[in-house]
Amino acid sequence: MQYIGFFLLLISLLIYVVIGLNFYWEAIRSSGKDAFKSVPWMEKAHVVAFILITIASLILLQALAMRDYSFSYVYRYTDDFLPQVYRLSAFWSGQAGSLLFWQWLMAVMGLVFLFTPVYKALSSKVKGYFWGFFFMVQAFFLLMLTGPSNPFLIMDPAPVAGRGLNPLLQNVGMIFHPPMTFLGYAGFTIPACLALAGWMVGDQRSWLFQTRNWVLFAWVMLTGGGILLGGWWAYMELGWGGYWAWDPVENASLIPWLVSTAFLHTAMIGKQRNTLHKTNLILISFSLITCFFATFLVRSNVIDSLHTFGGTGVGLPLVILMLASVMFTLFVAFSAEGDKSAVDSLWSKQGLMIITSWIFLALAVIVAMGTMWPVISRIWTDSPIGLGPDFYNRVCLPIFTLMAAIMCVCPWYNWRSGLKDKNSLIIVCLVFVFTLIGLWIGGIRLPLALIAASAGVAGMFSMLLHIVLTPQIRRKRAGWGVYLLHFGIAMIVLGVAFSGPFQTSIERVIPKGERIAINNYEFHYIEFEEIMTPGVAIYEARINTYKDGKHIGLLTPQRKLYRNFDSPYAEVSVIPSLGNEIYSTILAFDQEKTITVKLNITPLVNWIWIGSVISCLAVFMIMGRVRIRKAEEMDS
Repeated sequence: MQYIGFFLLLISLLIYVVIGLNFYWEAIRSSGKDAFKSVPWMEKAHVVAFILITIASLILLQALAMRDYSFSYVYRYTDDFLPQVYRLSAFWSGQAGSLLFWQWLMAVMGLVFLFTPVYKALSSKVKGYFWGFFFMVQAFFLLMLTGPSNPFLIMDPAPVAGRGLNPLLQNVGMIFHPPMTFLGYAGFTIPACLALAGWMVGDQRSWLFQTRNWVLFAWVMLTGGGILLGGWWAYMELGWGGYWAWDPVENASLIPWLVSTAFLHTAMIGKQRNTLHKTNLILISFSLITCFFATFLVRSNVIDSLHTFGGTGVGLPLVILMLASVMFTLFVAFSAEGDKSAVDSLWSKQGLMIITSWIFLALAVIVAMGTMWPVISRIWTDSPIGLGPDFYNRVCLPIFTLMAAIMCVCPWYNWRSGLKDKNSLIIVCLVFVFTLIGLWIGGIRLPLALIAASAGVAGMFSMLLHIVLTPQIRRKRAGWGVYLLHFGIAMIVLGVAFSGPFQTSIERVIPKGERIAINNYEFHYIEFEEIMTPGVAIYEARINTYKDGKHIGLLTPQRKLYRNFDSPYAEVSVIPSLGNEIYSTILAFDQEKTITVKLNITPLVNWIWIGSVISCLAVFMIMGRVRIRKAEEMDS
């Protein structure tokens, strides 16, 4: 079956290369006159390639489900004791499988787009260039899958047992986080290719409307699945009590989010004012290119990280792809005439949105430079210099706080210039000031946390007030969506402002039956249980938890020792709350069942997850029917 899977990928590669090169050859040879006659062939070619890639993916999935250790990939990421759901999720757990999964998702995106009304209304020229660019991306990934990242390598003779899946990946987050992240990455392929196609035929604006839902879908997948679900997974699985460590690969997924968020704001201006065409082309293209950059960091081993797969031979090809994509995008953008002025006044809604976009881009550059600093520093030193979380917290958090403040006031400005509701803005500012004073009286003295928390409260109030005072917003689903999206973001700001700097954390050695106290909380270690299964040994402590003498829950942190792994792994236990969440993890235990436990009291951390859900659901409210121009109009 390995030969069949590899052969299917190879045939798909040949289809994309041959049909794609034929299109470009005809476009050059006939100055574009005859090239677009091949569009029906390109459409059929993609359907065929999609079927072949799907069959190849099913072959790998079947091998994972059946524990066929003659597949090197199956041997490396499964074993006989792995639950079926994690055997299937191992499809995207390893390097080769995750690339195949990303490849398949892009093929799905292309197939779905092929049958949309938006696609059918495109001119033949735009369709041709779209498939030309899309085929190039597909061919690149298939080249990796049939070369250095082949998921169909054979183990001969086949081992009798597999090595097993990393215990950190045996979490419900593994079922959803990578697929949603790759959906975000793959989702940017359609708008980026369509934007370049539009520019190739001189249409610099239509693609903004045509790709609106695609961009929103990709953004919400990257936001909800890549950033926020990834943060929740780290919080619940890694055992250190935080949700964002500025790990290089966490940063790598943040960079395309920052760029694409900047694009969402400039795209609104482009639609409203018919300007920022070059900016929007560059930003949507860079949204996809930075997804390649994230993949480069994960696959190339250029930066040490918890998430990296080690050197795999795909680093150099990814660098070539990124450089070629950047140069071509800039060439296309700057070969056209300049944009007209986009801003009448910075003190307007569009002015503040442009400022916000530039701030997002500045953050993307800072995070990218900081992440790559160990590589950059090798220019002048033999010992790489890494930048830790303190650097990002000092530099990035104040900038994020500034954006939260801008979010509070932006709704009260007119689109072009000036205030539209001075009284409401004054009320929002008073909410900010009174919140800040109240927090100061309550004992909070950290300046950044004070400002961020106050901005979070004022932001939530500002969004709700604007909905109440603006009937035209309430009449439109998209209007509700925009302001609920920012309401959720304000909740996240408030949650981060409290959960980071005001977390209380202790480590204690507790004999069985003893009690310890933290502030007004008391923890009573009552029982220790050993649970033996064929694949894992589970050691669980049970800790009754009291607040002001009242029982509020039972903590059950665990240590797990997996059959194929020497080191034990922690499983955290929490008592959730909208106020202080109690977080526990076992660091060690001995034969007398004395445990070393880490206990965290984290304020408002669940506001982050609730705000995340609100923001992501709000995006689906913003999505809607796209107005379609007929192909004949676009041809003319």
